[in-house]
Amino acid sequence: MNTLQEFLEHCRQHDAPDSSWSPPLQALWHAEKGNWERAHTLCQQGDLPDGAWVHANLHREEGDLSNARYWYHRAGKPECNLDIAAERHDIISRLLPG
Repeated sequence: MNTLQEFLEHCRQHDAPDSSWSPPLQALWHAEKGNWERAHTLCQQGDLPDGAWVHANLHREEGDLSNARYWYHRAGKPECNLDIAAERHDIISRLLPG
C-alpha cells in the first residue's frame, strides 16, 4: 500500500490495521476509524518523532492545543493550521512507504 487512497480503502474494508505497519501508521489507521484511545496508545510506542507528530494531531483533535504544541516540538514539526483530517491525511501520505 503506497497511497492515501489505498490506506483509506483499507480502513473501510478491514477491522484492524496491517500488523507490519509502524505504530504511528497503525495509530493513524485507528484515528481514521474514530478510535482515539487506541490511536493515542499506539502513537506513544517507541518514543519516535513520527509518533510524536501523530500524537500532536490527536491532541489537536481533542482540543488540547498546549499539549499538541509540546508534541509538535518533540516531533520537530511546525504547528499545523490545516483541518484535523487534512493534517492526518498529510501525515499518512508522508509515513506510507514508497
